[in-house]
This record gives sequence, C-alpha cells and structure tokens, in this order.
Amino acid sequence: MSRAFVKETAESAPPPERMIDDGPNLVTEEGLAQITAHVARIEEAMRGEANVLLRETLARDLRYWEIRKASAVVAPAAEPGKVGLGSSVTITRNNREQKFRIVGVDQADAAQGMISFRSPLASAIMGAGVGDVVEAPEPLGEIEIVAIHTAPG
Repeated sequence: MSRAFVKETAESAPPPERMIDDGPNLVTEEGLAQITAHVARIEEAMRGEANVLLRETLARDLRYWEIRKASAVVAPAAEPGKVGLGSSVTITRNNREQKFRIVGVDQADAAQGMISFRSPLASAIMGAGVGDVVEAPEPLGEIEIVAIHTAPG
C-alpha cells in the first residue's frame, strides 16, 4: 500500500500549535479587552472540562491567547488627520465607497467592517490623510481617502 494512504497521526494526538507572529502584537484598547476575555473564557472552560482531547485543545488555545496578551501593545493614537491603527476610514476605490476600521490582527472581522492593519488595503493607506490618493499595487489600484474618524480605544 502506498504511504499516501496511511494515517500518520493517531486519533488521540494533541492538536497542532496555532501560528503566532513574531514581535509585538499591536492592538486597540478593545482588541486587548477581547484577548483578555478569550483567556478568561478558556480558563473557565478548562475548569469544568473532563474530556482529555478537548482539554488539550483548550490548553493549546490558552497558550496562544496568553502569548498574544503578553505581546500585546496598545497602538498609539494616529497622528491627527492621518490613517492609523484604530482609525475608521471611508475610501473610494474602483468607483465604490468603502467604510472600515483598521484594527489589530486578532480583532479583524471583515463581516463587521474591521480589517487588520497588516492587510494590503490597510497597509497601503496607513499615514494618508483626507483627500490623499494612494496608488497601490493591483488589484487595489487607486484609493482616495474620503474621511477619517479616530475611534476611541
């Protein structure tokens, strides 16, 4: 039989570790609160969990969130009138208006209009001001900053 069809891991193998970026974990105040809440929620879940496999998964997730919390740095406020982490931004791109908030990696949720500062779109407009037109690589193209609102936290 080909090795391609042999199961390499046991059913009871611990889950693989979650990937963690090197360096500081830039966050908003709300992002730090969410990370703290994740840690508390997982610690509480572990107290009552008897299933060994589930406890291993919870322990792995707890390690991830504890590292994310330990490396969290609340980003300083953006320069007035400039796009920065924590800014809510309105742009026009491809003849379409878009509104979103730039947040830390763990807080990003596109469905809620929150994008990571590491995303290509956020990276392209960081430091820009209202009225600026940014020429970003395709597929982003030309991006005009229409409005910037610095959200609390």
